[in-house]
Amino acid sequence: MSATVQPPSTAVSERDMEKGVVENGQLDQTAVHDQSDASEKQLDRATAVEWDDDPRNPMNWPSWKKVHLIIMLSSFGFVSSAGTSIISPATKAIMEEFHVTRVVALLPLSLYCFALGFGPVLGGPLSETMGRKPVYIGTSILGALFTLGASFTHNFGSMCFLRFMAGFCWAPALASGSGSIVETFAPKSRGPMIAIYVLMPFLGPGFAPILGSFAVSRQNWRWTQWILLFFAVFTLLFTLTTSETFPAILKRRFAKERGEDVPPSPPVLKRITAFLQTGLIRPVHMLLTEPITGFLCLYVAVNFGILFSFFAGLSYTFGRVYHFNIEQSGLVFLSVAIGCILGLFTILICDFKLYRTQIPNFPPGKVPPEHRLYPAMFGSIGLPIGLFWYAWTAKTSISWASPAVAILPFAWGNLCIFVSSMQYGADTYHGSVVASQASANSLARYAFAGAFPLFIVQMYDKLGLDWAVSLFAFVTVALLPIPWVLFKFGPRIRALSKYETVQYEDL
Repeated sequence: MSATVQPPSTAVSERDMEKGVVENGQLDQTAVHDQSDASEKQLDRATAVEWDDDPRNPMNWPSWKKVHLIIMLSSFGFVSSAGTSIISPATKAIMEEFHVTRVVALLPLSLYCFALGFGPVLGGPLSETMGRKPVYIGTSILGALFTLGASFTHNFGSMCFLRFMAGFCWAPALASGSGSIVETFAPKSRGPMIAIYVLMPFLGPGFAPILGSFAVSRQNWRWTQWILLFFAVFTLLFTLTTSETFPAILKRRFAKERGEDVPPSPPVLKRITAFLQTGLIRPVHMLLTEPITGFLCLYVAVNFGILFSFFAGLSYTFGRVYHFNIEQSGLVFLSVAIGCILGLFTILICDFKLYRTQIPNFPPGKVPPEHRLYPAMFGSIGLPIGLFWYAWTAKTSISWASPAVAILPFAWGNLCIFVSSMQYGADTYHGSVVASQASANSLARYAFAGAFPLFIVQMYDKLGLDWAVSLFAFVTVALLPIPWVLFKFGPRIRALSKYETVQYEDL
């Protein structure tokens, strides 16, 4: 699934995208290291003039070729995120076939989520060393093969392993996609493309349970994996026919064709070590010691955990309270998709009406990052409203439509907070610290997303649906002040940071 592009159709800024900020919250860390690689800078100076006009430069591609790239990236984002929840309607079928408990039957969902958090740590350096296209092709094929294996296995342990590896292989698409867009589209036309790419990984978990519920109801649980394969094959067709976009790789090829001396690339091991530092070690340190990163990641992670708890608990709720069958329960997830679409429109409106109006009041490129928090402040109100509404209207005496619609404001607020927090982090920090902040967000987000489904049904049984969901609502109320406090006291908090942050303020 992370900000100012002119025009910023996704509310993701040009400054952020130059750093490789992803829609879904993961950063394309390769951009950071590319900028710091002295040998590539030397190569850039030698080929700059000719490269700007060369047709192989992705910026100079014809429109059809750029649209082709967007279709590939968007479908890849949809597939990788749909893999999280498409198996959720199959929980009962997995319990019956493998003779496991409900909690154990949810492991294939949870392990896939955990894998999405760690996959980009390896995918980032590979895309920088080998290029974007080989990584897209390789991970697409490997992810499809692991998914195929999961669809045929008759051993539960094997299915858990194969699902984890499928998520691990498909995860880099969420990390490198924004980098490809930045490398292909000029700032003035980049916004709409980022908007599409941002939306897809959020629509995937919303639509996937619908597809999965019909597959399980009319065929069997294995069809949830085969449906993923159909989408994966569609993605692979576009992946095989797309072109490389990573500038460092293309410029080296261009220089070799012209007979120029090409400086050697840094060793692969050195790059991987740097990425482990940026993508794993420092993020954990920031989570524990950096207030801005720690509190924003906690807020986003809790919201994602609650969202993913619906994948395990929603069919349980509507089945017991309203006696919905599996297909009817799956259709309720349309509320998640609609809420995400409304959230995207809210972010765009905040950007045009609130953020951009601040630009003339400050020096160029120095709008305080706190002005990125408007969507989060609005969205923070939607979370408890949706959860309390859902908790106390999911009763036999009240129409099923009420709790179904209640999911909408929660999904709306979740997207607003997520995108806004990523924009704020990208505008607050400098250099590779931006990548580490986004990696911290990704690790926390998918850790909670994988863990929450494992205990949600037990909460429903012990506390009752009303108080179990209300407990989540109270947690969102407790976390609600975070964006408001950062908006008010952000400059002071930034000044106390152990990492380099922007110091312009005067809100």
